[in-house]
Amino acid sequence: MLKEHYSKFFEFNPSRLHFAAHSHHPWPDVTFDAQKQYWLDSMKYVDLKWSYIFSEIVPTAQEHISRWIGSTHPGQICFAPNTHEFVQRLLSCVPIKETVRVLSTDSEFHSFSRQMRRLEEDDLVSLVRVPAEPFHSFEDRFVEEMLSTDEPYDLIFISHVLFNSGYVVQDVDKIVAQAREHSPEALIVVDGYHSFGAFPVDIAAYEDEAFYLGGGYKYAQSGEGMCFLHVPKGCRLRPRNTGWFADFRGLEQNEHLGCVGYDDSGMRFFGATFDVSGLYRWNAVASLYREQKVTLKDVSQHVKNLQGFFLEALRHQNRFMLGSEDVLMHSLGRQGNFLTFRLVKAKLVTERLLQKDVIVDFRGRNLRIGFGVYHDEDDIEQLLERLSEIRD
Repeated sequence: MLKEHYSKFFEFNPSRLHFAAHSHHPWPDVTFDAQKQYWLDSMKYVDLKWSYIFSEIVPTAQEHISRWIGSTHPGQICFAPNTHEFVQRLLSCVPIKETVRVLSTDSEFHSFSRQMRRLEEDDLVSLVRVPAEPFHSFEDRFVEEMLSTDEPYDLIFISHVLFNSGYVVQDVDKIVAQAREHSPEALIVVDGYHSFGAFPVDIAAYEDEAFYLGGGYKYAQSGEGMCFLHVPKGCRLRPRNTGWFADFRGLEQNEHLGCVGYDDSGMRFFGATFDVSGLYRWNAVASLYREQKVTLKDVSQHVKNLQGFFLEALRHQNRFMLGSEDVLMHSLGRQGNFLTFRLVKAKLVTERLLQKDVIVDFRGRNLRIGFGVYHDEDDIEQLLERLSEIRD
């Protein structure tokens, strides 16, 4: 699909098969030039760099993200080096109280789940985790739990695609609407890290009701340092965890007035100085897609075709340490861009494949195999061949 645009990666790793596309994508060649451009701009502008970045680089990045997520408010997007920074900042908006009430799932990524566990240890958070499985009833059970209490939640946090299984949560807009009705003051957060860039996303129905969280490390193929938060239009929250970028345009004026000011846009959730090279790389990736006329619908269809090809091959061969019967979800329509196989030997399969220069990964008993725009059927054939070479 876009394989020819990853020549640097494949030249450096000629024998490697990278099937951890849900974790760390190879970077396309255009990101190499983008990284150099960041250095050149830093040299060119020096002390004037931030004015240039906020007038040129940031708006371009916001526009690209808006197209990919269906937002009508690009200015509501702010950036941070990682999602954990946003989790902390969002928590700092919750009114100070004895215990913060949180509703989430048992399948959230570590940036959220580890922080919640630590706060639970000090009784600062009361967290209800809705089990993801069985998947067929997850949405109903999540909504039922949300509506079962008379006391509204302070924070409702849910992933669009569950990171440890690839399950795609259905009807996110309806869940957000019910959450807003039941808990009108709650912070509602949709973690879209495993949906952003994987398939078409449209947050227009809830962009003014919920925060949408994502980043460039995975499917956006721009590496570390480019995480974003789409802030609801008209949001007037004043994060206690705040940095000087949150009022970049009015910093001196508001300091003179003796108050801590916040920008009227999504910038109010910005932090402070960070490495902007991730935005350069992201802009390069998004521009590549646009120039090649590749849509996220195209990406999703390409991946589904490869997933289907791989599963069909497994069905007709019984020489592997995993089979099509081990796949966690048999409906590709509810599966993100990686297949999950439930295996007692998930760790062993991962290790044996690594010995064959094949990169996959696992979470517990879940073996994850991801597919991307740089894969084709020849890569799948090679993966099948190396799978046939590993044994217990």
